[in-house]
Amino acid sequence: MKHAFKAYRLEKKNEEIIRGVRELTEADLPEGEVLIRVRYSGINYKDAMANMSDSPITKNYPAIPGIDLAGEVVESIDDRFSEGDPVIVTSYDLGVSHDGGYSEYARVKAEWVLPLPDGLTLKQAMTLGTAGLTAALSIHQLEEQKLNPESGKVLVTGASGGVGSIATAMLANLGYQVEASTGKEKAHPFLKELGATAIIDREAVTGEKIRTIDRQTWAGAVDPVGGETLAAIISKLKYNGAVSVSGLTGGIKVPTSVYPFILRGIHLIGIDSVFCPMELRKKVWNRMATDLKLTDQQFETITNQVITLDQLEETLPTLLADQSLGRTIVKL
Repeated sequence: MKHAFKAYRLEKKNEEIIRGVRELTEADLPEGEVLIRVRYSGINYKDAMANMSDSPITKNYPAIPGIDLAGEVVESIDDRFSEGDPVIVTSYDLGVSHDGGYSEYARVKAEWVLPLPDGLTLKQAMTLGTAGLTAALSIHQLEEQKLNPESGKVLVTGASGGVGSIATAMLANLGYQVEASTGKEKAHPFLKELGATAIIDREAVTGEKIRTIDRQTWAGAVDPVGGETLAAIISKLKYNGAVSVSGLTGGIKVPTSVYPFILRGIHLIGIDSVFCPMELRKKVWNRMATDLKLTDQQFETITNQVITLDQLEETLPTLLADQSLGRTIVKL
C-alpha cells in the first residue's frame, strides 16, 4: 500500500493536545502482522477519555484512538488471515498504547484479530463492538451460574449506554424479564423498544439507604456502573443470585459486607473484555451472531448515529457529558 489515507490523530505540542483528521501513509502505522482496511469503528467511553487533554488513557503522542474496528485484510504475514478476509479487532491495546480504529487503515497484531462471525455485517459488528462484547460476556457468565429466564427478574443498570442497552436487548430476546435502570427520562421509549419489561429510576436501585441485606428482588444483574449501585444490587439479589460488573462510572468503592455472600450464596462476577482469552472471545462473538443476535430493528434502535472522521472531535465529548443513547458508529 503506497497511497495516503486519513486518520483522526491526537498530537501534543507544547503540552497542548491538537486533535483532527490528518493525512498519513503506511510508514506512520505501528508494527503488526495484519494490515486492515477499516470500514467501521465505534465510540466508547474509553475513546472519549483518550480524547481528553489530561487523558488517563493516552500516554504517548501522536496517537490514533478507537478501541474497536471492523474491515477487510489488505496484507498479512500470518497465514491465518488472507487478503479480503472480513475481520474485527476489539480492545487489547488497540486505541490505547497502539494506534486504533479511527483510521482508514490499521496495522495490528495477528493475535488480536478475529474473523467476522457468519451472520454479522461489519457495521453490525461495530454497533456491538467492545460494548456488545462486554454485554454478551456479562450474560454468558451469568448463565454459567445457572441464571435462566425462569429464575426471575434481571436488572440492567446504566441501561441507556452501550453495554446496558445491548444487554437489555439480548436478555429480552432470550426471554428474560428485564428491569432497565436509567436516570434519563428520555431513554424510556428507547428501552421499551429494545424489550425492557419495566424501567426504574437509577436512584430507586440504591434507595434512601444501602442495607447489608435487603429485600430479595432480582435473580441476576448486569452492572456497568459499580460503586454504591453494585452494593445495593448485591443486597437485593435473590438466594444464589449473581451480578456481573464491568464498569466504574458509579465509583470504585463498594460499601458491602460478607453477609450477602455467606447468607444468600451471592455470586459477584468481574467482566474483562480487554484481555479476554481468544477462545472465550470467539465463543461469545459467535453467540452474538446466533442466539444473542439483535434483531434488525434493535440494531437500528441502538445505532444512535453514524458519523465520519471529521465529526469525531465534536462527538467524542458528548459521551463524557452523558448526552448519548445507545451506540455511535464511525464510518470510514
